[in-house]
Amino acid sequence: MMNLYPLIRPWLFSMDAETAHHFTLNSLKRTHDWGLSSLIRPSVINKTSNLCGIAIPNRVGLAAGLDKDGKYIDALADLGFGFIEIGTVTPLAQPGNPLPRMFRLPHAQALINRMGFNNDGVLACVDRVKQSRFYKNGGVIGLNIGKNAQTPIEEAVNDYLIGLRTVYPVASYITVNISSPNTKNLRALQSGDDLDHLLASLAKEKQILRQQYQKSCPLLLKIAPDLDDEQIDHISKLLIRYEIDGVIATNTTISREKVAGLKYSEETGGLSGQPVFEASNRVIRVLNQHLRQQIPIIGVGGILNGADAKAKINAGAHCVQVYTGLIYKGPQLIADCTLALSQA
Repeated sequence: MMNLYPLIRPWLFSMDAETAHHFTLNSLKRTHDWGLSSLIRPSVINKTSNLCGIAIPNRVGLAAGLDKDGKYIDALADLGFGFIEIGTVTPLAQPGNPLPRMFRLPHAQALINRMGFNNDGVLACVDRVKQSRFYKNGGVIGLNIGKNAQTPIEEAVNDYLIGLRTVYPVASYITVNISSPNTKNLRALQSGDDLDHLLASLAKEKQILRQQYQKSCPLLLKIAPDLDDEQIDHISKLLIRYEIDGVIATNTTISREKVAGLKYSEETGGLSGQPVFEASNRVIRVLNQHLRQQIPIIGVGGILNGADAKAKINAGAHCVQVYTGLIYKGPQLIADCTLALSQA
């Protein structure tokens, strides 16, 4: 039944992109609730691995952004992911940017989004995680945290600390998202003293929370594909200095070089999918050179088949995440990637 997706996709693509997004997720949830997930579940090959010391059944995860509020955890888990990341969540609920804010570029197998961290707030998300069967059964769930749009950039650390404290008790790992292009000035946190201050504050708070909850929850940083080698070197040194547990490379790009001239290419927002593949791989390779396998890398960006997933591993990633590829390929992508990585 999963191979029907190529037949269903044209109908989904006839809808507005965000409408189709919600329709698909709600359909998955109904399928799960009715006990029919086996009809769409791909034949995933599990080969136990680990993510920052956490056992995972396979190395293919869901990237943040698809399920921003943790409303579809169990339905998505049924598709065979080794781990799931939800969010980005912010301290307070916020609507995000005005519609329309998501655009498909089919000729490039890409998306542009400027969602703007639309979410119900971190407390609502944590409650949903606690209620999910996947969480109760020990599934690996990452919580991706960000800052509210109205929070001045000079006070951003406070928002990240609130997010860290709130998700720490339930998260398998926590991702600090400072690389979305859709929140004003957010990417400035990737450089200079701002990043030093942010990571120092989070690392200090993590030690307090570790004692409070008697558990060690890995902390990861998600970075952009548009960084130069000097910036990546600076980030790598700070990751090691503050003993950050992992890094996700990469988020969406602001470059339009690969999609110039296509419909919607001039829309503002982050570009994901095939056009970001090589840029993401470059960041992974440079990170790998600097980190020397001291810190694991999760590779994400432009994975559309098993060979793409394997290329991320060859570049230096330990695990991968997918998002836009699911929009274009459907659940079969998960099976293709787990098969490729079981042989890597």
